[in-house]
Amino acid sequence: MNAEISTRLSATPRGARLARRLTAQQLDAWGHPYDSDVNATAQQVVAELAANAVTHARIPGRDFELRLGLLHPESEPTLRIEVSDPRADRPLRYVTDPDAEGGRGLLLVTLLSRTWGVTERVVGKTVWAELPLKEPESHKGTTISGHRESPSH
Repeated sequence: MNAEISTRLSATPRGARLARRLTAQQLDAWGHPYDSDVNATAQQVVAELAANAVTHARIPGRDFELRLGLLHPESEPTLRIEVSDPRADRPLRYVTDPDAEGGRGLLLVTLLSRTWGVTERVVGKTVWAELPLKEPESHKGTTISGHRESPSH
């Protein structure tokens, strides 16, 4: 990674909120302002991964780790987000009950990231996602629903 930060946070809702806030600040420092699409997308992915670490992988007294890194800054700028927790259980990919109140976090991560996965560790696991840092030409003017916005005149 060409630039990287890493921090340990308490496995609590407050720690998950702090992960999102730190992500916004770091991306702003790396040239992606708070109000940019890249920053908002990264915050959403971090929020989902941190919430999973806190909700499903929490072990009392054990923290989770947030790592942000910039990959390939010249050719294909990519943000790599990693959230590591002490549980080895692999996350369930999608909700199976359409009436369930939760279980859609990794579906959002799938939709928002270029790719994502899970890496096993000696203790626990790391769930990671990679986001493009340049908006592809084909996506400019396209909303999250995939509909084209009308050009401004």
